[in-house]
Amino acid sequence: HAYLAEFDDIPGTRVYTAKRARQGYHLNQFAMSLMKVENRERWKADERTYLEDWPLTDEQKQGVLDRDYNRLLDLGGNIYFLAKLFSTDGLSFLQAVSTMNGMSTEDYSAMMIAGGRSPKGLRSIREDR
Repeated sequence: HAYLAEFDDIPGTRVYTAKRARQGYHLNQFAMSLMKVENRERWKADERTYLEDWPLTDEQKQGVLDRDYNRLLDLGGNIYFLAKLFSTDGLSFLQAVSTMNGMSTEDYSAMMIAGGRSPKGLRSIREDR
C-alpha cells in the first residue's frame, strides 16, 4: 500500500492508518484505561509506575510524560483515545488541541469559529510548497 505514504506529505496532518493503529495499540489502550476511576487515581499518584504496566516504547512513554500530543499522534496515538489523558489532566478538547497548534485557547477558538486555517500555504512537505 505504497499510496498510504502520500498521507505523510500533508503538513500538520496525521492520517490514522492501520499501520499507526498497530504502532499505537498499547498507547491507546493505556489512554483508554484512564476511563476507570481507580486507574486515574493510580495514574495521578505515580505516572511513571503506572506506565510500567504498559508495553509502550520509551518514546511513547516520554511523549505521555511530556504531554507531547503531536509526538504521540506520530507514534500511533489516536486523538479520541488521547482525550482520556488530557481529560484526566483537567483539559478540555479545545485546550489540548490549541497546545498542539502552539496557540492560545482563545486564538485557536477564534480561528476555528472563523472557519479554520486558510487552505493557502504549505500544501506539500516534500515539495515545500
